[in-house]
Amino acid sequence: MPFFIKSKRKQSKSKTKNQRPQVSLSGEPSKRKRKKLRLQNEEIESESEIESDDGNRKADAVTSSDEEETAQEKKLRLAKEYLSNLEQEEADKREEDEIHRDIISHRLKQDLLEQSGKLQKLVADEYEQPSIDDLIVLRGHQLSVTCTVISPDKKHVFSGSKDCSIIKWDAMGGRRLHTIQGGRKGTEDTHTGHTDHVLCLAMSSDGKFLASGGRNKFVLLWNPDTCQLLHKFTGHRDSISGLAFRIGSHQLFSASHDRSVKIWNVDELAYIETLFGHSDAITGIDSLFRDRAITSGGRDASIRIWKVVEESQLVFNGDPGSIDCIAFINESNFVSGSDNNSLSVWSLMKKKPLVTVRNAHQGHDQNGNSSLRTNWITAVAALHNTDLLASGSKDGCIKLWKTCKNYTVLQPLFSIPMVGFVNSLVFSVDGQTLVAGIGQEHKLGRWWRIKEAKNGTRIINLKKKDA
Repeated sequence: MPFFIKSKRKQSKSKTKNQRPQVSLSGEPSKRKRKKLRLQNEEIESESEIESDDGNRKADAVTSSDEEETAQEKKLRLAKEYLSNLEQEEADKREEDEIHRDIISHRLKQDLLEQSGKLQKLVADEYEQPSIDDLIVLRGHQLSVTCTVISPDKKHVFSGSKDCSIIKWDAMGGRRLHTIQGGRKGTEDTHTGHTDHVLCLAMSSDGKFLASGGRNKFVLLWNPDTCQLLHKFTGHRDSISGLAFRIGSHQLFSASHDRSVKIWNVDELAYIETLFGHSDAITGIDSLFRDRAITSGGRDASIRIWKVVEESQLVFNGDPGSIDCIAFINESNFVSGSDNNSLSVWSLMKKKPLVTVRNAHQGHDQNGNSSLRTNWITAVAALHNTDLLASGSKDGCIKLWKTCKNYTVLQPLFSIPMVGFVNSLVFSVDGQTLVAGIGQEHKLGRWWRIKEAKNGTRIINLKKKDA
């Protein structure tokens, strides 16, 4: 019995090795086989997922490598663009530096020519006859206007009069902006302003200071913006006949009928020195860039150029008569007007005029008679470093002149009708405006009276032909 059982087990084992998979009657695998197949399928799916993950990783790696290459190429491109921009900027800077150097060099040459008096711009032929529409009339003074000045920016005009007042005008609109009222004689210590005829005005080249003088024997310094009094310079013993600021500085020259010239430091509000030389009352003064001034000596028939640094003076003698007005053309040439109706152009290199125009202003008196002998040249002006001049008298017009052939010829350009005494003339810096002070009487006296004249200031807009 025990033997049979053992052999049967062995036989069953052998049968197990060789028998086919058990299949149910329905033809489907047995439950055990299904479980085994399910496990195998799970293993296959997991392997496929691993393989797909590996493929995705490889694709991502390829894509990321491509993106890294694109970023590198972008960086390289941006670097090249940055370098090209830097090169372009450096090239532009070099061009700008070259342009700036050219501009600076040209400006330095012009300044050198201006200071040496050799610069001359030929602009006179470009101007045309002004019309009535180009004239602005400023009425506000009760008596004759004796002096005018225009600000460097051409926005404002100041005028002084025999009524002892100073008026600030809007040059564009012709409106009165402010009036510095005159006072009665004897109130000099209490009144802020002039108490006698105002004879001269001057403004610094930067427009920060306005100076005025008159028969009160003192010079008043004003703020042009607010018209407030800043200081009073005293020292002259007679009427102040002329004032001039040195261009580019705050050095002020004052001329007086006491035959002296005084120099003032406006920044320090201080007196510097007094210059003597004229033997008669000084009638006019002017100054440019150099530390020097030019004066006309009235009845002593002389013109003097005061070299302040060298402490010397140049003397030029004119025709018998009174030299009443003077103006610099440039540092080497100047123009003067006399009471014998003559207009002269001078040079520093000669003691006599280069050219003189006799009977420069021809006209007639109220009775229709010729008045050549009484047409005093009362005002002259020059557009600095050009060939354009202007002169005025009482013959009813302002004349513009052209200098040519190295200042040896003086030709008339055209006349601007103007009834009355032309007591003051001044050009704007750019030459587009000419300001005139008009009165019924001469600024220094009452020898004649033109009743038809209207006391006031005239602004003349000068136009060029090509414009």
